[in-house]
Amino acid sequence: MGALFNAYTNSSLVLRIAAGIVLGAIVASASPNIGHSIAFLGHLFVAALKAVAPILIFVLVLASLANQKSGKSSNMGGILVLYALGTLSAATVAVLLSFLFPAELNLVSGDLSRSAPQGIAEVLNTLLFKVVDNPINALLTSNYVGILAWSIGLGLLMRQSNESTKDLLTDMSNAVTGLVGVVIQLAPIGILGLVAGTVASTGFSALASYSHLLGLLLASMLLVALLINPIIVFIKTRKNPYPLVLTALKDSGLTAFFTRSSAANIPVNMRLCHKLGLNEDTYSVSIPLGATINMAGAAITITIMTLAAVHTLGIAVDLPTALLLCVIASVGACGSSGVAGGSLLLIPLACSLFNIPNEVAMQVVGVGFIIGVIQDSAETALNSSTDVVFTAAISQKR
Repeated sequence: MGALFNAYTNSSLVLRIAAGIVLGAIVASASPNIGHSIAFLGHLFVAALKAVAPILIFVLVLASLANQKSGKSSNMGGILVLYALGTLSAATVAVLLSFLFPAELNLVSGDLSRSAPQGIAEVLNTLLFKVVDNPINALLTSNYVGILAWSIGLGLLMRQSNESTKDLLTDMSNAVTGLVGVVIQLAPIGILGLVAGTVASTGFSALASYSHLLGLLLASMLLVALLINPIIVFIKTRKNPYPLVLTALKDSGLTAFFTRSSAANIPVNMRLCHKLGLNEDTYSVSIPLGATINMAGAAITITIMTLAAVHTLGIAVDLPTALLLCVIASVGACGSSGVAGGSLLLIPLACSLFNIPNEVAMQVVGVGFIIGVIQDSAETALNSSTDVVFTAAISQKR
């Protein structure tokens, strides 16, 4: 058993995940009942990631800042600029493709019980109150904004602590990181369950009627991942960006595609940054922060879904309004929750720019949930892999 376990852990994680994808699809196609039965493996894996992520972020950020030497730069300013630039660029790409290849919707109603924010002010208000959340409640509810706020504050103040306290924080950080490594080794089994459950539940027929809209979303995300992000990285590093971009898509994007949660993928990104040899003082802060505010995929979803509603209703859009939509989608994307489907609830906010009634906007959200099996997976893959790409770009710049 020991030899078998060692062979499993020493083999390529990506190959094991690919095997899990293929096996899950085959099992669910052959027997949907078995697919439903093993879907719990996927839910268990995602739950384990979500369980370990809050304490991982709190301990890593706290330990990193407490042990940071005075005067040593973590390069967070540059990373924040790239996060903002990447999200705004993604929204702009989505606007351009939406005008070149306009999509229309057959609006339908659905289970839209979750409430959507009514304006940018509400989004910002929610973010501010998350910052001042009780730290225990932030950990219990996976409020990553609050977790970051408390860990950064405590970490900065604990720079004055004695060395034994700092050593304890480092040991705690290493222990939690080791626990995360164990969870990540279970990824192939978890993804097998996720794929089997998805194929057994939806198949592919539900997506056929929205193929044009889905194609537009995927094309925009691929364009950002394979062209816009590499251009940004090249400008910063003056090096070939594709080895980094493709590594991030393979090691981070693939897992995020199936977990459909930027928050759940934080431990995966931490592990990848360590593998790439990046500065822990940088990525221990930039990765959880990116899972909260670096939302290029969400900006694309909000923009394209909104413009699909606009085209369906025959509303004329001028250039200033289109540019304003890019800004609103970018700011709104930062307020998305970092969990599956989080960006869809920001669509009514963008629709309000065109005076689209909330009843119609919420029907657009319903369409989003129908195609979410693919759309939200690709969105999360872009969001999460971009966190690593931009963190590495700043770390590797000349």
